[in-house]
Amino acid sequence: MSNRYPVYFDEEVLGATPLQFVNLLYRGALDSIAAARRYLRLGDIRARSLAINKAMGIVTELSLSLNRQAGGELSKNLAELYSYVETLLIKANSEQCDPPLAEAERLLGTLEEAWKICAQAAPPLSYTQHDEAASYAT
Repeated sequence: MSNRYPVYFDEEVLGATPLQFVNLLYRGALDSIAAARRYLRLGDIRARSLAINKAMGIVTELSLSLNRQAGGELSKNLAELYSYVETLLIKANSEQCDPPLAEAERLLGTLEEAWKICAQAAPPLSYTQHDEAASYAT
C-alpha cells in the first residue's frame, strides 16, 4: 500500500486560499517544534536541530511575507512576535532546553487558532479575488 499523505498534502497546499495557506504554515512550524521537543527528550541532537531549523525557516517565511504597507500596526506586531519566536528557537537550540520551545509552541498555537477563525469566517473568494487577497493575507 502506498502512502497517500504526500499527494493529499500537495493537493491541500495547491487548493488553499491565502488564509488557509498561512494556517498550513503555522501547522508546519508547530509540527516541527513538537518534533524538536520530542527529539530533545530523546537526546537526538541532530534531529532536534533539523526540526528547529525547519520551524525557523517557516517562521522566517511568515515574517518575510508580511505586507507591511497594507498591514499597518497588525503587520508590525506580527513581525515583532515572529522575531521573538525566532529568538526562542535559537535559544532552545543553543541551550538544548525545552522551555523556549514550549513558549514558541504556545505563541504559534495561539496565532494558528486566530488564523483558523479568520479562514472560517472569510467568505469564499472568486479566482481573481483569491489572487488579490494573496498579497494581503500575510
